[in-house]
Amino acid sequence: MGYNAKNYTEQGGEKTVIGGELVIEEGAKVTGLPSSSNEKMANQSDSTAETIEDLVADFNALLSKLKTSGYMSEE
Repeated sequence: MGYNAKNYTEQGGEKTVIGGELVIEEGAKVTGLPSSSNEKMANQSDSTAETIEDLVADFNALLSKLKTSGYMSEE
């Protein structure tokens, strides 16, 4: 009876398949993925909105920062 590994790299190293659980330990570094840098997104100040219009503006500013940082799709 053979054994089929859930995690493997295909011959030639062009493709690695993760079929099991991938655990990334604290302090580990992943490179090459969108938003994988250690840079933090721009700060969004606490809202001091007193009107719905001001609250909408604050919320839209947060959405813009999420999109710019790559944490949210532009679509």
